[in-house]
Formats: sequence, structure tokens, C-alpha cells
Amino acid sequence: MSDALNYLVKVRPEAMTGYFTFLKKAGDHLDVRTRDLISVITKVAVQTEPGFKQYLTRALRNGATPNEIIDALLMAFPVLGLAKIVWATDILLKMDLPEFHPENLDANPEWHDLAAVADLTDGEVSFVEADGRSLYIYRQGDDYRVYDSRCPHQETNIPHLALVNGRLTCPKHHWAFDITTGECVEVGNRPLRRFEHKIEAGRLLAYW
Repeated sequence: MSDALNYLVKVRPEAMTGYFTFLKKAGDHLDVRTRDLISVITKVAVQTEPGFKQYLTRALRNGATPNEIIDALLMAFPVLGLAKIVWATDILLKMDLPEFHPENLDANPEWHDLAAVADLTDGEVSFVEADGRSLYIYRQGDDYRVYDSRCPHQETNIPHLALVNGRLTCPKHHWAFDITTGECVEVGNRPLRRFEHKIEAGRLLAYW
């Protein structure tokens, strides 16, 4: 939430609790994805960048596709107007989400080659880039864990320099993660995105 909303919640908790209860109950008969898409549009309408990023991330996490998000924005053109749609698109471009790259919009999930197993040191973390994504790979014996480098909060790309002693900290809002498990250990409450993987002909592959 914004600083203003946090302030109102603090000084007028009864009123604001009722307000947020109303918003939640108003969407009882909508599926989660539809609610998220509406929330994305409302954040664009008031041009709240943190809120837009938050609900964009939530919509993707709850199953909305990039094409659905783009369509929702364009369908809201009569209310939003072109200027606000362009504003939201500029934010999307700066976020550089792989899912929104033109070549990926209609792509089907597939296996991607990451690295040779022999190059992945047991007990250590490797940082690799593959097909437009940055990834962290943790190897423990024959167990491999492949994590997206993007923070689940607002999809900030966490650089490899942010990994210290097995702890990965997002530079934006300081969500911290245990890279051996992917779990969030400070500030936030969601784990890193973990990709399905397999080993084929001595190579580690991940699916997205």
C-alpha cells in the first residue's frame, strides 16, 4: 500500500477495515484471475506504479497470461484512455519480464538448456542466463534446484551480487531468501519461483 493508505489504516482503522472488507466481499463471485485483472486496471486508472506492479505480479502468479493482461488493458481503453495504457506499458517494458517479450507472448512452455551438470559444483550456487531468463541453480549431490532470479514481490530481477552466504536479498524492498530452499526468510512471505528440471545427456534443463 501507499504511505497515505498506511497512514489512514493507522489513524482510522475502523473506517479503513470496513473499506477493505467491502472491496474483498465485492469480488466474492469472481474467480481469482478476473479479480486480479480488474485490480490491475484500477491501479492503472489511478497510475499507482507500486500497486500496478504488485497486482500484475499477483495476476501472473494466479494464472493470468501476459496476453490476457494486455487485452484487459486495451479493453479498458474507454475508461483508461491511451495515455494511461502507454504509462502501464512503459512500466512493463522497464520491468523487462520475459513473459511479455513479443517472441514469448504466444510461446508454449518447453524445456530450456541451462548448463552442463559437470560445471555445477556440489554444495554451491550457480548463476546462469538462458533464453532471456536469469536463474540460480543450487546443487546438493544429485538434487538440483532451479530458481527464477526475479523477486516474487514486484518481479525485480535480483542480481547475482545480491547473493551472500546462501542468502539472496532483493535490492528493491529487501525481501530475503534462503537459496537452498527458495523460502523467503525476511520481510516477505512468498518463495522464489522454482522451475521443474531434468537431466538429459549430461545437461541440466528447466521447463517454462
